[in-house]
Amino acid sequence: MADHQEASFTLPSDPASVSAARRHVARVLTEWGLADGDTADTVRLIVSELATNAVQHTFGQSPTFTVDLRLDRDEELYLGVADSHPRWPQRLPAAVRQDNGRGMVIIRALTKEHGGRLGVSPTADGGKTVSVALPWPVPAQA
Repeated sequence: MADHQEASFTLPSDPASVSAARRHVARVLTEWGLADGDTADTVRLIVSELATNAVQHTFGQSPTFTVDLRLDRDEELYLGVADSHPRWPQRLPAAVRQDNGRGMVIIRALTKEHGGRLGVSPTADGGKTVSVALPWPVPAQA
């Protein structure tokens, strides 16, 4: 396996794209030899939550979203989901009770549990990328 790998794909902002994003990430992790383990399951859950946010919270103003994966061997796995809507994720107060809007809470908790970093950065088109970087030491192959 190479020391650095990248994959990127763009999907329509449609509810069916959430499962397509999860399947694509699972396929990429398999191609990279990383399909097994708790962290791979975490990455699939995180992409599902980020893709759901890109579909549900852009209010039709982002016709597509892009998923980027980057693996730096023995260092970290980066996962970013970009859309063209200018509104950044909002932190909900812990006391707020509602049926939705907990995706970022889940992502934040999973990222922290795995010793990673969560970030939001602007894109050139006025949107944003919500990203997670997780430590991912890959054992050397003999």
